[in-house]
This record gives sequence, structure tokens and C-alpha cells, in this order.
Amino acid sequence: MIHDIMPGTEELLEKEQVTAYVGIDPTADSLHIGHLVGVMMLKRLQHAGHRPIALVGGATGMIGDPSGKSQERNLLDETTLRQNQESLKKQISKFLDFETGAPNRALMVNNYDWMKDYTFLAFIRDIGKHITVNYMMAKDSVKKRLGADSKSGMSFTEFTYQLVQGYDFQVLYREHHCKLQMGGSDQWGNIVTGTELIRRIEKGEAYALTWPLITKSDGGKFGKTEEGNVWLDPERTSPYKFYQFWLNVSDEDAEKYLKIFTMLGREAIQQLVSEHTEAPHKRVMQKKLAEEITVLIHSREEYDMAVEASDILFGRGTRESLKKIREELFLSVFEGVPQYEVPTSRMDKDVLELLAVDTGVFASKGEARRMIAGGGVSINKQKLSDPGQRITEKDFINNRYLLVQKGKKNYYLIRVRES
Repeated sequence: MIHDIMPGTEELLEKEQVTAYVGIDPTADSLHIGHLVGVMMLKRLQHAGHRPIALVGGATGMIGDPSGKSQERNLLDETTLRQNQESLKKQISKFLDFETGAPNRALMVNNYDWMKDYTFLAFIRDIGKHITVNYMMAKDSVKKRLGADSKSGMSFTEFTYQLVQGYDFQVLYREHHCKLQMGGSDQWGNIVTGTELIRRIEKGEAYALTWPLITKSDGGKFGKTEEGNVWLDPERTSPYKFYQFWLNVSDEDAEKYLKIFTMLGREAIQQLVSEHTEAPHKRVMQKKLAEEITVLIHSREEYDMAVEASDILFGRGTRESLKKIREELFLSVFEGVPQYEVPTSRMDKDVLELLAVDTGVFASKGEARRMIAGGGVSINKQKLSDPGQRITEKDFINNRYLLVQKGKKNYYLIRVRES
């Protein structure tokens, strides 16, 4: 989990209880799994007896960090930033202890609180004079945006970002004796600017540690799906989809992610790797990874329901298990399958008529009849054996849904439309 580490950092962590921080931009009202590396770093830090600080970048969120970006981001107003901060704290509280009286209990701060009343003239007088333009221009994040390949250039606002972030570190050093800042590998330049300010203004020693940016073995962007980011908020990404994301990672990624995103020890992970090597088809690494993270972010109950929903989708479910799962989870599981609506007047219907005339599950009654006779059609996970069967209201789940399975993998959802 370490990409770069400033000399002396390891010795400091072994010598004393260290206060360390990670900055999180409040540009949304939920974290996504791209944020999890930083949060897990803070969790590991607290677990080892050190004190974590989660810094919500209310001020820096108004500017936009140029690191790793090709263009400026949209700026947010204060009301939105404050709302986002509260939402993020609730999510981070699942990882960190903010509440107990422990000496290493976590702290959440917002840099807007010390930046909002700082005038421009005071800032460039107090802070700007200590860092040269040559020093700032040498940073990779700046050089990339000013290079020949850059089309948009870089605004003065973004150029000053490293000074604002550096000042954050200085404030936390002064007020909370924070000696360590951690971040992704693209943050090294910004973090080191902070250590430089502390050295020059506070005459103190501060340290930097970065983690590698998480990648997928196939070169795709970590945490992205066809629908976009994988969020921690269940309203944005359902617990079922969240669980499925981790369940479907590659073998190579599963081993790496177990080390990064869970608190499992070295021996436990090695045991999982050994089991996986013996029986790769059982996907024990992915299953354990998905369990650990889904329980941590959502709950054991949501994890159990996600597992049950997966069983339904992949052939091991029953009519009873279909009835048990919540409606939103049911719809989430079958979101991508072809769907048809029928009015309530069609709920008492010959099955061939329903599947081949009222809906497009089959192209013709003959095709439907042949497949039913061959045992290839199920309704609500029960094999259909009689082509002359009538479908009535009692067959619909919650009086609204009929799940048709054609063959092993083809699902169709028939929904009742109120008429």
C-alpha cells in the first residue's frame, strides 16, 4: 500500500503515537470505492494506535485539484459542500471511531473553516512568500498541465491549489500536532509543499506517505462500471450491485484487493489464495472479498440478501426466496433483463397467449409450446410442464411481477400495469 514514503516516516510511526490526515474532496454527497484506499489507510492507522484525521476539502473543493486532471472541475457552493460533508462523515464513521474517549479517536475537519475568513492579501503575504514560483512549477501536476500536450492550460486558481493544501497541513500541524499527510501517488507534490511550509514557517518536521493508484489487471479504471462509479450510498449503488462488483473482479485483482480493502491478516489471505489455487472455479477469494466489504459498508443483513439474490439469478433460487426479497432488490437484480407490461385484465390468461401474444418472450405459440414440452421454461423458478396452464393473479409475485426463465440464462420480467 506504499508508493512513496519520506525518509524517517517509518521510524516516527514506530516511536510515538502519530496524528496523520487524508484529504477527501466533498464534490458528491457520497464516497465511491475510489475513496476507500484513503479511508482504509486511516482505519489501519487507527488500528495501530495512531490518530487519524479525515479532512473534508470544503475550500479546496471550491478550487479543484489539478493533480491527475486534464481540465478544471466544476466549483461547488458552500451549502452543497456542507451537506456533502455531513453525508461523508456518516459513511466514514463505519470505518473510524469518532465517538469514544480514546486518545486516538478520529477527527473530521473542514479546511473551509480556516480558509473562509483568510483574505487574499493576508494569504499571499503569510504563505505565498515562503514558496517560490520555481518550486511550484517543478511539480509534475503543474508541468503536465503547462506542457505542450495541454490544450486548456492552467488557471491561476488551480496553480495555487498546492499552496492551499500545503497550508492545510500547516494548520493541522499547528493545531493538532499532525506530522503526517497521506494521499494517492499523484498527491506527492502537494503533500511535500505542506512539509516545506511546516519546515520554513513552523520550524518543524513533517512527513509524507503515498499509496499506489489502484488499477485493474485488464487496464480498466478501478471502481468504474458501465453505469459509472460504484458508490457507498445504497441509493446510488444498491447493496446487491455493490456486492456483485467485488464478486466479479479477476483472480489477480481479488488477491490484491483482499490486502487493500479488508482487515484480514496475512495468514488468512494466504489461506484464501491457496484454496483458490486448488479450486479456482469456487472463487473463494472473490466471495470473501465481497463479504468483508459489503458487511462493512452496508450490513450483514444486506450481504445475506445480496447472496440470496445472486442465487436466484444464477439458478439456485426458489419461488419462496423470490417472494422474500425486497421489491427494490428484486428489481435491481433483474434491471437489465427484457421487461413487458400487461394490464390487470390480462392476469388470468393462457400461458401460451401470455408468453407469445401479450409479450414477446416467444416469437410464436408453437415455439413456446415446444420449449415448455422440453422442460426449458420456468415461471417464478418453478418448471412449467403444461402448455395449457393458465396464469392467474396468484401466480404473480406481490400481485405485480412474473419472472420467466427461458433456458438457463435468459430471463424476462412481466410487470402488471394498473389499468
